[in-house]
Amino acid sequence: MKKKSLQTEHTRKRYNATSVVYDLMEWPIERILYNKWRKLLWKQVEGPNVLEVGIGTGKNIPYYPKNVRVTGIDFSPKMLDRAKAILSKYANERVRLQIMDAQNLAFPDNHFDKVVATFVFCSVPNPILGLKEALRVTKPGGKLHLLEHMRSGNRLLGTVMNNMDGPIHYLSGVHIARHTVENVEAAGWKIKEVKELTMGGIFKRIEAIKPV
Repeated sequence: MKKKSLQTEHTRKRYNATSVVYDLMEWPIERILYNKWRKLLWKQVEGPNVLEVGIGTGKNIPYYPKNVRVTGIDFSPKMLDRAKAILSKYANERVRLQIMDAQNLAFPDNHFDKVVATFVFCSVPNPILGLKEALRVTKPGGKLHLLEHMRSGNRLLGTVMNNMDGPIHYLSGVHIARHTVENVEAAGWKIKEVKELTMGGIFKRIEAIKPV
């Protein structure tokens, strides 16, 4: 448990430190790829009661459907402050934001209809624990919607990503060589669809269901 706590604090500090420039760092890929993927994902989210894990600086807020209630959490106070600023522009009273660790959700069992996360489980220190917590708070038959980047299935590229994972994680708090599809299954979700969004299988959209 102590090791996990140190990993969590390391990641939290990295995101707090980069919160001011985070959107600027991701601006090119956000404009080219991420924003259209976010828009398509949220069109599939019906609610009515939705949890967004790792809301970050609030990049998904513009795409929230009007007919859903969204609870957005993040374990970085500085990132959450940025999300609050974005939310204030939309005056959406159906959204509430909370500081919370994905690995220890303060919600009752079977509480949400859907759980959404975009580029989050690359940085959750214990991704399977976080995915188990998401499963716990989702109603039976409820869905998990993910956009994630992960280790490429290409042998050469995957090896390069493995070698770079440690240094990149130390600097940014992000892992680039996670096996996220396998982690979703290991946490107890039933995979419904996995869609590769780029060649090499680095970016994927994942839809999974909590067994009834």
